[in-house]
Amino acid sequence: MNVVVLSDTHAPRRWRSCPPRVAEHLRGADVILHAGDVCLASVIGELAAYAPVHVVKGNNDGPDVEAPETLELTLEGLRIGMIHDSGPAKGRLARMRKLFPEADLVVFGHSHIPLDESGEGLRIFNPGSPTDRRRQPQGTVGLLTIERGVITRAEIVPVT
Repeated sequence: MNVVVLSDTHAPRRWRSCPPRVAEHLRGADVILHAGDVCLASVIGELAAYAPVHVVKGNNDGPDVEAPETLELTLEGLRIGMIHDSGPAKGRLARMRKLFPEADLVVFGHSHIPLDESGEGLRIFNPGSPTDRRRQPQGTVGLLTIERGVITRAEIVPVT
């Protein structure tokens, strides 16, 4: 299963429509995970034209974005937790393990800082932002391949 992971698209200020380099990855997606700050529900509809979308609410999401604060789902046997803001870097792994005790992977956003880290029996993954790179050298998205409950590929790739 090919999963594209996004966060912090910040429409319409930063995302007027799907950037071409993001669309290249979405065309091969089986599922899209968005870790919040879509800002407009129309972005979810735009993404859903490529693949099913699972999204959590971000701190900048408007009232038209109907999404839970946290989400737990299973893809190809991999247990995934999603949240927008995972809090400070210090203690993050332990905090995410406590919040999602059954998860193999937690996807989050908010910081716009790409991260792929493992520890305490948990992998945490922030794809960064494809449109609002802030202090990062490039806008990014995350790509995961999941086979029989195992992540066989995890990459954070530049799209700007």
